Amino acid sequence: MIGVWVAVALVVLALITWIGVAVIERIYRPAGRLIEVAGGRLHVVDIGPHDAGLPLVLVHGASSNLQSMRLPLGDRLARRHRVILIDRPGHGFSVRERLDDATPVIHAAMIDEALGKLGITRAIFVVHSLAGTLGPAMALNHPDRVAGLVMLAPVTHPWRGSGVAWHDTLATVPVVGPLFARTMALPAGLPVLEPGARSAFEPQAMPARYVGEAALALLLRPSEFLANAHDRVTLKASVIAQVGRYSEIAVPTTVIAGDADTIVPINVHARAFVAAVPHAQLVELAGVGHMVQNAAPDLVIEAVEAMVAELAPVRQFAEP
Repeated sequence: MIGVWVAVALVVLALITWIGVAVIERIYRPAGRLIEVAGGRLHVVDIGPHDAGLPLVLVHGASSNLQSMRLPLGDRLARRHRVILIDRPGHGFSVRERLDDATPVIHAAMIDEALGKLGITRAIFVVHSLAGTLGPAMALNHPDRVAGLVMLAPVTHPWRGSGVAWHDTLATVPVVGPLFARTMALPAGLPVLEPGARSAFEPQAMPARYVGEAALALLLRPSEFLANAHDRVTLKASVIAQVGRYSEIAVPTTVIAGDADTIVPINVHARAFVAAVPHAQLVELAGVGHMVQNAAPDLVIEAVEAMVAELAPVRQFAEP
């Protein structure tokens, strides 16, 4: 009898999830175009003047989508530059065919292909948090595509422990994980979506209406929930796989991180990364937490503009 009630509960939860996903996807719609690449499709928003020199590619971190970079940075930078905002594979409205395609090396290859189809030969990459593994992967494996890196609170080095939430670990378990994602993740996740997002901003305050404007509810859809979990569970191994190559990065690199970041501690990641990369500089922000692009958008934009100015003579000399 208990088994029957469990089965009924799972069916009800699956129905609630199905309805919830339908509602979420009616509220939030793709803002750009979908580009077919090997292993999936990438949702790309391409804004700003196309004739303004080096394009800027903005890539978000975990548990989010391109809106987390567009809100504080993208639209402002697009006043003077061509800006490409990308939903990482499996996030937002990007699709990846295999959940196991969770590594920065694979994601970099997909993004490289998409940029080629957009006619972008070289760009400055602005990456946040988990995408701190993606920026170096681009520079190491697709060096011709990368003119410079601006890395915000980046994940770059291995850390003690797993650093993985229980629900992410559970979501990667065969059979059990997909079942959890299709029944429990959305109804259990909605009530904690706002407090979870707020904790990422500490000690700064989260902007009003951020959860809605950043379309964070997209994360609770089963496909994205599973993709995010696989990204996070495999992250440490991905970092270990590339950390020994950082000295090969040959492009100008600016790292901006807060000394109050408890999610990606500056002493574990940013400082060690800058020490390993020949052309890197670190900007430390006193009292700032993990959401650097929201806490200090003017400073981040100034750093991007400085890199554009630094690279402009190279670009002009190279073009006949």
